[in-house]
Amino acid sequence: MKTAIVIGVGPDRGLGARLCKRLAADGLKVIVAGRTLSALQAVADDITKAGGNAVPIVADATSERDVVALFDVAGDDLDLAIYNAGNNTPGKIIEMDAGYFENAWRVVCFGGFLFGREAVRRMVPKKTGTLLFTGASASLRGRSGYGAFNSSKAGLRTLAQAMAKEYAPDGIHVGHVVVDGAIAGDKIFSRFPDAAGREDSLIDIEGIVDAFAFLYRQPERAWSFELDVRTSKEKW
Repeated sequence: MKTAIVIGVGPDRGLGARLCKRLAADGLKVIVAGRTLSALQAVADDITKAGGNAVPIVADATSERDVVALFDVAGDDLDLAIYNAGNNTPGKIIEMDAGYFENAWRVVCFGGFLFGREAVRRMVPKKTGTLLFTGASASLRGRSGYGAFNSSKAGLRTLAQAMAKEYAPDGIHVGHVVVDGAIAGDKIFSRFPDAAGREDSLIDIEGIVDAFAFLYRQPERAWSFELDVRTSKEKW
């Protein structure tokens, strides 16, 4: 059975969880990875109850040991790896603690490097596989008050682009999905309860999942590196 790894899985109404459920429904064994066992177990249990195959694994995206172990579990059947880890880290540079900036980079960019490296190490010998990264509008432009987030997401995007060019000759499809706006999920609703009344301005999770699924299914002679997803109301 082909296996997928998704890291950065949280609550059920979140992108990571919905990616796992879609991939399992499409017939892949899914390794559900993240920092909170209860959330991972809930997603895996839902997949199992629906007839799918899922394994929950607690892993820190910034830990080389954890990431290597995660890919060891996937073994030779690895066909898809999705890096979905990272949180928004706002703040003015003049007021920013060095550790805060470094942590933003470690979770978004350094973690992406560890994850991407382990993915291609296992895919290149087979000459096949897909590696996808979750990006943001911050990947493409700097914005006042978001220097830590912008720079880490931009670093992740250029890393992904470099890997796409470096490993395409080996049959590895590397892609990047730009999520341009807030997602209609648990994170936004827990922080801003009134957001439920304006869902038309929030990006539909399943629509984002569609973008990942589309990239994964692309034939070798028609690969895309990047897709961007936003609502019709988003100014861009």
